[in-house]
Amino acid sequence: MKQLRGTPLKRFLRTLPPPPSPTELAIVCQSVGYPVNVGSIFRIADALNAAEVLLTGITPTPPNPTIAKVARDKEQRVPWRYVAQPEDALRELRDRGFWLAALEITENARPYYQVDYPGRVALVLGNEDHGVTRSCLALCHTALYVPMYGKGKSLNVHVSLAVVGYHLLHRRA
Repeated sequence: MKQLRGTPLKRFLRTLPPPPSPTELAIVCQSVGYPVNVGSIFRIADALNAAEVLLTGITPTPPNPTIAKVARDKEQRVPWRYVAQPEDALRELRDRGFWLAALEITENARPYYQVDYPGRVALVLGNEDHGVTRSCLALCHTALYVPMYGKGKSLNVHVSLAVVGYHLLHRRA
């Protein structure tokens, strides 16, 4: 067995079929504080072919050397913009027909795999230490969580995005 690199890898990736469930995906970073996480979010957003990433609050924005290094320059490919107030970003997405799902453990949160997702979804990611704020949760249609079966209470914000994002794309329509 041999790893694919360069042109053979590009050819292989071109042969992949589209995901079984076409979803227009937006990602909202509500005060995600660490540039390493933001870079990872851009890289995952590219892998998921997200429509856009909205950076809000204290979330660092490109150009940023740490974001660029971790994202492997995907912040230049994925459409993104900065909105100072996260609530404004969420209201705008709702007005555009997006279903807002916070990745947050709340009293009414549902496991991500038990949800019927519509065609336009915005995943809302919160601050690494404080999570999604109450004011943002109030604007979301639901809250989702990734079950933790070990001793840890949560996954890193970008890892949760990857788990839920790939589930979104690979669920059966």
